[in-house]
Amino acid sequence: MRLLLVRHGQTPSNLKHLLDTAEPGPGLTALGLEQAAALPDALASEKIDALYVSTLVRTQLTAAPLAAATGLEPRVRAGIRELIAGDLEMRGDEEAAALYLRTAFAWSAGDVERRMPGGESGAQALGRFDAVVAEAAESGAGTVAMVSHGAAIRMWVAARADNVDVDYAAGHALANTGIVILSGSPAEGWRALVWEGASLGPLSGTPGPDDPTGSAVSV
Repeated sequence: MRLLLVRHGQTPSNLKHLLDTAEPGPGLTALGLEQAAALPDALASEKIDALYVSTLVRTQLTAAPLAAATGLEPRVRAGIRELIAGDLEMRGDEEAAALYLRTAFAWSAGDVERRMPGGESGAQALGRFDAVVAEAAESGAGTVAMVSHGAAIRMWVAARADNVDVDYAAGHALANTGIVILSGSPAEGWRALVWEGASLGPLSGTPGPDDPTGSAVSV
């Protein structure tokens, strides 16, 4: 299966660098709507067979133009929603952002019993995302697009793709409507082909400061 993981368009909380992960969440900014409108052209070369969105409003708004262009009905699944921030919810300080990302990438590295403060464990976060990917794979679709969230996508890809390590995922924040393309299956494993326009080879990556909302900060 070819799996297209798409981060949602820009939200007001992105502009404020807030860890805004609760349902239903904010809508899109004017720029976010423009980014969503550009997705059909960006993915015009892909023959998408199924389209998934999370339960957060921003993914549904982002997917709407793609759904209209492809004629696909988005399938709403809680499993691909953003990593739940728990006690860090709506914080915008660097300390909270750093703790949020450290926890997420500890999950990718195998420490799945660790919990986000006041929130879910890595086993829960990976399990719910895995379940939606498995559902898509079992449907027989050749190419599946999932409009999800930056931290969730980076954490899951670092945990599941055999050629993306934690350092790479931690050092490469996804811009709004950034896309990661993978090939594989739950049974055979996954290989990342493209990370936001860059073709991926073997394990590589240089860690760098970034923020789960996609704007650079020092952490």
